[in-house]
Order: sequence, then C-alpha cells, then structure tokens
Amino acid sequence: MAATATALALGGGLLLAAWRWLRGAARAAVAGAGAGASMRGKTVIITGANSGLGRAAAAELLRMQARVIMGCRDRARAERAAREIRAELGERGEAEEGGGELVVRELDLASLRSVRAFCHRVLQEEPRLDVLINNAGVFQCPYMKTEDGFEMQFGVNHLGHFLLTNLLLGLLKNSAPSRIVVVSSKLYKYGEINFEDLNSEISYNKSFCYSRSKLANILFARELARRLEGTGVTVNSLHPGIVRTNLGRYVNIPLLAKPLFNLVSWAFFKTPLEGAQTSIYLASSPDVEGVSGKYFGDCKEEELLPKAMDDLVARKLWDISEVMVGLLK
Repeated sequence: MAATATALALGGGLLLAAWRWLRGAARAAVAGAGAGASMRGKTVIITGANSGLGRAAAAELLRMQARVIMGCRDRARAERAAREIRAELGERGEAEEGGGELVVRELDLASLRSVRAFCHRVLQEEPRLDVLINNAGVFQCPYMKTEDGFEMQFGVNHLGHFLLTNLLLGLLKNSAPSRIVVVSSKLYKYGEINFEDLNSEISYNKSFCYSRSKLANILFARELARRLEGTGVTVNSLHPGIVRTNLGRYVNIPLLAKPLFNLVSWAFFKTPLEGAQTSIYLASSPDVEGVSGKYFGDCKEEELLPKAMDDLVARKLWDISEVMVGLLK
C-alpha cells in the first residue's frame, strides 16, 4: 500500500513537472514578445515595484536600459529590492555601462498626501516620463480605510492611481509619444460599480470590492484613452493571469491545505516574471505604438464584457473620482 502511494505521488509529481515545463515552453514566445527592445533614454515609473509583478517588470526594463523609478510604500524594502535587482543583472552580465538606472521613491497610494508629494518631486526632478505603469494593488483585505477615509481596495487600486496619473499627465504629454499601462485583473468580471456605496459603508465583501476596483481600473483606462486622443499618450489595461505573488497575503489557507496549495501554485500559477510580460510588452514593444484604449492578456488584445465598455459609467466614475481625490471641489 505504501509502495503504491509512493508510486502515485511520484507519478503525479512527474506529471506536474512535465506540465510546468510544457507550459513554460509555450509561454516562452510570450516572454520574448518585447525581447530586443531598447528603453535607453526612457524613464519609467512603476508603482509597487519592490515585489511581485512590479519587481519583475522593473528588472526587465532596467535590463532594457530604462531609467526605472520604483514608487513604493516601504522605502527600506524597495531599496533592498533595488540592490538585489542590480546584483542579479550584474551577475548575469546584463548590466551595461551607461545603461539603465534604478531610483527608489516613497509612494503610499493609501495617502493622497503621499501621492501628491511623490508627483511634486517627480515634476521637479524628471525632465521626461515615457511610461507610467500603475501596478500596485491591495487584494481582498479585511475592511479598512485609507488615510483619507476611502475603503482600502478602491482607495489604493483606483483612487490613488487616478490621482497619480492625473498629476503626471502634463509630463507624459510633454514626453510624447508616451504610454500609460494599467494592471487590472480577470476578476473585474465579478465587480459592479455601485455609485450609491463606492466607499462600501453600507456593505462590504472583500472579494466583490477587489473586483469592483479592477473594473474601475479598466473603465478609468478607457475614459483616459478617450480624453488623450491626439496627444501622443496611449493608455491600455491588462490582466496578468494567476500569478504567485504576495498579493494574496490576506487570503487564509488552512494549514493542512498549504502543501497542496503550494504544489498546485508551483505547477499552474505564473511566476512573477511570466505574469509581468504583458506589462513589459505594453511598456516597450513597438508592436503597440499608437494603440490605445485596449485590454490585453498574454501580450494579445482581448475582448471585454459590456460592463467594462460602458462609456456613461466610465465618465460618471471619472467625474466622481475627481471630486473624491480633490482635483475638483
């Protein structure tokens, strides 16, 4: 019996390993979508760049010789990540003299004061901004509020990035052609924009509120793309797929189920680098030069549900967001 169980476990492990290898080979083409592109002379801001998708994107864009500004809440963790990225590229012989640069700047998207301070410094110090990647996010956290009293997921995932992007628009326009990349999620499909309770004060469901914030990301990207037509600034949104990151730190997995979950995630979830490929592609590939207002997955354009293409809802959300973040009184 024990021998049978061992054989089954070994066989299952080999099958999972084979599946992972095949999946990796299939994704190699996707990973190479932006290969060869040079970002020399270009400045990129990435929010939440100290871990997960943001860190992976920062490393790849640095390898392409971009000047990468890591906008992160925890400066110490961001500095550590920056040192690690520089060391990794140096060890692989991919760091070139006169090439890219990593810069760490403090940015807490749960604080409009912090967003404004970050943008003020960028506008004072940076002569250009070629790419803004709105990557940072909070995932299914317990009910809590931002410094300004907004529900945390809507406040960070949508409102913080809404203000950040609007304050940097002038620099992006002056640097055109430039790009804005908005990281959303497939889970937008389960969200609804309830204008009667955007702050979740009547009811709160952490899964629904995350999905709503991701739907808001897509609606924001589409409305912004409409407003920026003819400026040379493009805006696209994306989903990264299911990725192994620390984004799910608020998701409770029973202790006994963790070994199985870890095995399944190793076999079937994307690595951060795989998950970041569409962000990197939209930030750097000549294939999407001039493309705007679209939604991507695995470096390909994808269809959206009708609720994510509702222009009336997108405009109303924009107008309300302007008031919420203080752009309009």
